[in-house]
Amino acid sequence: MILAVNDVVIDGPQRLIGKDGKTEFVVREAAMKDLNDVITINRRVLPENYPSWFFVEHLEQYPKAFIVAEVGGRVVGYVMSRVEYGWSNFVKGKPVRKGHIVSVGVLPEARRLGIATVMMLRAMKAMKVYYGAAEMYLEVRVSNTPAISLYEKLGYRVVGRIPRYYSDGEDAYLMACQL
Repeated sequence: MILAVNDVVIDGPQRLIGKDGKTEFVVREAAMKDLNDVITINRRVLPENYPSWFFVEHLEQYPKAFIVAEVGGRVVGYVMSRVEYGWSNFVKGKPVRKGHIVSVGVLPEARRLGIATVMMLRAMKAMKVYYGAAEMYLEVRVSNTPAISLYEKLGYRVVGRIPRYYSDGEDAYLMACQL
């Protein structure tokens, strides 16, 4: 399964077959009913967690770019995004509207199917189409090689390093891509 931003549907659910050739999954916009599952995934797979209101706020403000994936009707992953304004990571001194990938999580049993890739592409396309983002950015642990590899495949590149970004003192790479 090789997809590009333009291949991803941003209206309604999209049904796909995983990279294993047999697992069907659905990628769609999140709904309020999904937030308990999303929060559970966040707490299970990521060391950095957010309060419940944070998820609600992002879903209410950026519903088109808050994406979930289901396998067998069960939410197994999510991407939470928002729009920010700031200096471009690519054109010095240019203010831009930027999409920020705040959090990405996929349950271990649903990994290596291409779910994170499709969710990221959908969130990126929604950020451009619905929210006018010109570029995207995210933070990632410098030790998270699988995530860094995924982001590079999606067109992100390291544009900076943030010392002691995470609560345990680990640095983060700031990665960005143009839309």
